Amino acid sequence: MYELLFLALLFLLFWFLMIRPAQRRQKAQVELQNSLRVGDEVMLTSGVFGVLREVGDSERVRVELAPGTVVEVVRAAVAVVVKDEDVEDAAALPADAADPAADTTVDLDKRANGA
Repeated sequence: MYELLFLALLFLLFWFLMIRPAQRRQKAQVELQNSLRVGDEVMLTSGVFGVLREVGDSERVRVELAPGTVVEVVRAAVAVVVKDEDVEDAAALPADAADPAADTTVDLDKRANGA
């Protein structure tokens, strides 16, 4: 009797920790795919940013990566719709944090001396 109860509790724990969150993520992704609109700035699953130029009823969307460079990708490749707050947050960073090249400068004299 206790073994059966233990197995049932184990299944419920598994369901709450694994299956339920995965279902929620999948539902949120489907809602995102259905809410895509022309002009949205998006990030693809590859990490490339662009602007949606054509969203049809099919499984494909057209994304402009740079002026005059439009690619066609599957709708599921859109991972995130970038919001204006995200862009404003990046602009609020200190100048040296926003510039990745600022962190890569090395004083060669110090490096050669082992410092």
